[in-house]
Amino acid sequence: MKVLVTGATGLIGRALLAQLQTLPQFMPRAAVRQLASDRIHAGIETVLVADLSADTDWHAALAGVDTVVHLAARVHVVNEQANDPLLAFRQVNVAGSMRLAQMAVEAGVKRLVYMSSAKVNGEATAVGQAFSESSPLAPQGPYGISKLETEQGLLKIAQATGLELTILRPPLVYGPGVQANFAALAAAVARGIPLPLGAMGNQRSLVSVDNLVDLITTTLNHPAAANQIFMASDGEDLSTKELVQRIAQAMERPARLLPVPAWMLMASAAMLGQQGAAQRLCGNLQVDITKARTVLGWAPPVSVDEGLRRAVAGYRK
Repeated sequence: MKVLVTGATGLIGRALLAQLQTLPQFMPRAAVRQLASDRIHAGIETVLVADLSADTDWHAALAGVDTVVHLAARVHVVNEQANDPLLAFRQVNVAGSMRLAQMAVEAGVKRLVYMSSAKVNGEATAVGQAFSESSPLAPQGPYGISKLETEQGLLKIAQATGLELTILRPPLVYGPGVQANFAALAAAVARGIPLPLGAMGNQRSLVSVDNLVDLITTTLNHPAAANQIFMASDGEDLSTKELVQRIAQAMERPARLLPVPAWMLMASAAMLGQQGAAQRLCGNLQVDITKARTVLGWAPPVSVDEGLRRAVAGYRK
């Protein structure tokens, strides 16, 4: 099976290509923007494509392809420069994905696996009320809105053409080289910086890149994955306090935690205009992977502790 991977140089793309390269039933091809990229594994076929947009030419990349794993996207921008962020997300994530799907149908591609996000359901859950595939759709930011609109557009194309579509909705993905909040927490633990997270009793779902790649690989040729949506996680939820403790354990360092109440952190963050970052540290966001377990017979192969050990291996040096 010839598998085209978009977003091939990202955290998930690199790990997926490495996995596919070890499985004889798959012939991976990477869609890249720079052929000289040193982030693609040796021996992987690469095809040069332009940035994801409504005008991208996918002809060469799609030639002979059976399945597409669509990971490329405009993601969270720390210092947003676009005058209209939602428009910028739509131009890349929505219009670019529609172009890819339409050309995939024309090229005879049988299945498209789309990496969406749990953010299509919202930014938070009540404790014990995890998002599932049937939960209400309530994205709150430009990224989440664009992911939902992409899902809806791809579903229309699939229904009209017979393209088999699988949609995956992960929460935060972590692994070697990950950035954002996870990297900040790991760096603080590595440096022995006290963190005001000792009173956090929230619950958050995460997914290691290894578990997510295993789920993607399962959906490539599983008959029951066609035209389905699946949540993804490690299967074990952690409070932010527990996450710091487990990161510290993986690094063989002490966890320095100060018991600051969540309301005080949220109030301080509001004064600094960092409500979003504080919500991700203090709030709840859980996803339910029961459907993937029952429909696909899938279970996360890597434990949280092992996933964290792999993710923070570089910090121990």
